[in-house]
Amino acid sequence: MSKYMQLTVTVRPYYQKDLQGTYPKLARDLGYLDSSLANRNPSLYELVGQLDQLLYRHDGTPLREVLLRHSEKLRNQYKIIQENIADWKLAQADKLLYGIEDTFDEIESELD
Repeated sequence: MSKYMQLTVTVRPYYQKDLQGTYPKLARDLGYLDSSLANRNPSLYELVGQLDQLLYRHDGTPLREVLLRHSEKLRNQYKIIQENIADWKLAQADKLLYGIEDTFDEIESELD
């Protein structure tokens, strides 16, 4: 590693429109308590990184119940992606991001 520089890998959102256009129910429910979160257009990976905070802040809401059902799977996916990024296995990490997307598709379908 360089003495004054380092390489980083960033997971950025890449929605056709934005979070609200892609996951309208999720964005709506996230916006109830923190409108700036959905407006910031976070990546799904970023949301999983904040999962414990989201569960805490949305205590007693339908969003929390849906997220809770998927929390273990999301945490495992996140951990494996982090490991792949740390090992510079970026193609594998990219493939694993599809798993997070699939889980959020399920979450979206379960929200009212």
